[in-house]
Amino acid sequence: MEIITKLLTETFGLQLDHTGQLIAGGLTMALIMALVMATCAIVWTWAERKVAGFIQSRYGPMRVGKYHGVLQPVADMVKILGKEDIIPDDADKPLFILAPIIIFIASLLPWAAIPFAPGFIASDMDLGLFYIFAVSSGAIVGILMAGWASNNKWALYGAARGAAQMVSYEIPLALATIPVVMRTGSLNMNDIVIGQQGGLFHWNAFHDPFLFVAFIIYFVSSIAEVNRGPFDMPETESELVAGYHTEYTGMRFALFFLSEYANLFLVSCIATAVFLGGWNLPVGNAVILPGLVFLSKAVLLVLIQIWIRWTLPRLRVDQLMHVCWKVLIPLSLLCLLGSGILLMVSGEIAA
Repeated sequence: MEIITKLLTETFGLQLDHTGQLIAGGLTMALIMALVMATCAIVWTWAERKVAGFIQSRYGPMRVGKYHGVLQPVADMVKILGKEDIIPDDADKPLFILAPIIIFIASLLPWAAIPFAPGFIASDMDLGLFYIFAVSSGAIVGILMAGWASNNKWALYGAARGAAQMVSYEIPLALATIPVVMRTGSLNMNDIVIGQQGGLFHWNAFHDPFLFVAFIIYFVSSIAEVNRGPFDMPETESELVAGYHTEYTGMRFALFFLSEYANLFLVSCIATAVFLGGWNLPVGNAVILPGLVFLSKAVLLVLIQIWIRWTLPRLRVDQLMHVCWKVLIPLSLLCLLGSGILLMVSGEIAA
């Protein structure tokens, strides 16, 4: 926010009071975050197809645009924009229309607390990590609304699965970050990144064995939280056609699609900030182009998630819940206890 307001006042010569700077900076950052979401959908659809093609020994998109089909996402966008917007006759129309908007907003709001570089954060709030988990959970409401309003039993099945999955995996997801909050002493995302200065072994993921396991728990839970394979129960094409968005077409479907890929990148950015040092380098404290360092780590995590999707088979619903309630939650509680004891013994926190 500081960088944006400085750009508006000094570079463009705008004379704004403090309130005006906050409003102008907030609107500019909101526009930037919306563009980031759109870029995620464009870039990651192409990247996923290419990575999937490589893993499965096929080409992926090659013909639309030079350089291995880089214009394929543009062709997809044009195709979606040209599709007819259909609402089923028996659907609950107000809820049907509102559902993708709620999911889109729930995917957009968490970006406000992501620190991409020193000073480059839309809202440097004290409860940043808590805020991210709170607003992102609103997507559950949108998924249930989409399934219910469609008046389609397969869409309703997918929505019920999605809600159960997201509510369940939010528990280990949040528990895995608590040891980091204990070590940092703050929920502020900037403070969490700054607390990891000093090299690789000051990063939370490599600080001690408990935090390393917590990072693995977070990463696995985040894949389930964004409904990606092998945890894509709400959208199992072989069982539910397309899950909770079966009846959606055109731009309403595009909002679901856009939110999915934005969330894919979002959880990777959170993992980068909370566990992988944010913009800090593995060696030393000097950082050149901190935003590029941050994005490089997040992109690597996204590629790993894509790799996992096209490598591992889908879990059954009972296996999905077993992993959450009988494996990840007990492990996250053990990590919480062990990390707390280790911090007390080492003197990093007071008893």
